[in-house]
Amino acid sequence: MEKGEVVRRVWAGLEPELAEQGYELVEVEFVGEGASRTLRLYIDKEAGIALDDCQAVSQLVSALLDTADYVDNQYLLEVSSPGIDRPVRKTADFERFVGERMKVTTHTPTGGRRRFKGILQEFRDGLVVLDCAGTSYEVHIENVKRAKLDR
Repeated sequence: MEKGEVVRRVWAGLEPELAEQGYELVEVEFVGEGASRTLRLYIDKEAGIALDDCQAVSQLVSALLDTADYVDNQYLLEVSSPGIDRPVRKTADFERFVGERMKVTTHTPTGGRRRFKGILQEFRDGLVVLDCAGTSYEVHIENVKRAKLDR
């Protein structure tokens, strides 16, 4: 199964389950090849994430992953907090982090660039509006390949 398909299936299957337990699924990564493949889940909650949370989520999702067979063959599961440079992926994330410094990479160039580092000025109508050293750029959310806080 292709990595992108694994990520989509894991998001769809685990996000509601984790929400029921009070966790937000922030990001899913599936990296590596062969026996050294790793499925990484980044989780968050209002009070922040502790080691006990990572262990609890790991146990919960291990059982779900095994029964639903999201990933064929062997892989390593890692569960972590999003960290200081938290990934920003969902519409609600962009709305929540207005005013914060961000790094954004796009699929296709916008204004002749694919990499942006600046302040998230606003998020409206599917547009991420960034102020990069005094120049404003509007990037459609569907063109955002990767975004993360820059703290």
